[in-house]
Amino acid sequence: MAMTEIYSAADFDHFQGDWRLSRAYDAGAFVFFSGVTGCRPDYSMADDPETQFRDAFRFLGAALKSVGLGFANVVEMTSYHVALRKHLEVFIKVKDEFVKPPYPAWSCIGTTELITEGTLVEIRVICRRPG
Repeated sequence: MAMTEIYSAADFDHFQGDWRLSRAYDAGAFVFFSGVTGCRPDYSMADDPETQFRDAFRFLGAALKSVGLGFANVVEMTSYHVALRKHLEVFIKVKDEFVKPPYPAWSCIGTTELITEGTLVEIRVICRRPG
């Protein structure tokens, strides 16, 4: 697939088997999502942080859409960052393209490494179903 092509959540289904996880755990009023990175279905990722962050939010958006939700349903977001302070300004810029007011609760945590080599961010969210 070309880098500009939009992926669907189904394109990432093999991650669930490879890493033995659930993309989303539906607990009724709340849906808990596993962390999403900028890692593409072929395990490649952008070298440039801004593109990698944008990919992570696009891939998270596909996961949300797969269960009938969107960024407006996010009530809590936790992001894990390699080189947190170095990339935080760019991350916030990209986050603001996807996450709009009213903003969810957000924890931003620095770490030394993430699951896939070269990954700079992992985003985990909890959503509340409308109604």
